[in-house]
Amino acid sequence: MGRKPKSTALTTISTSELQAEIRRRSKQGNALHKKYEKLTAKLNELRQQIAAQGGNIPGGGRASNAVSLVDALAKVLDGKTMSVTESADAVLASGYVTTSPNFRTIVNQTFIKNRSRFKKVSRGRYTAS
Repeated sequence: MGRKPKSTALTTISTSELQAEIRRRSKQGNALHKKYEKLTAKLNELRQQIAAQGGNIPGGGRASNAVSLVDALAKVLDGKTMSVTESADAVLASGYVTTSPNFRTIVNQTFIKNRSRFKKVSRGRYTAS
């Protein structure tokens, strides 16, 4: 003999009531998405205004540069040999912008990843190829 299912709150609600609740929650979700889109647009507008004034927003997302890190490093290392730290400092001094708290590590990874553009001269020292 089979067991009789236990009565739960859902078993006492009709199908039409469940469908009505689903529609209600869907409308709430849509309203929240619209609100999110409006707030995001306002936030982006504020960021543009701050940037136009020459300001910077900490944690405001990724930095934007005219050239890639690989190209910036190649330009700095053209005809020179530098350590990873010296290269990172030189790129920053050339105007490259980053929000990375460990930029030196990023530079080191870039050297390792782009062996066709950078030559390892000795331990921790690189030049542009």
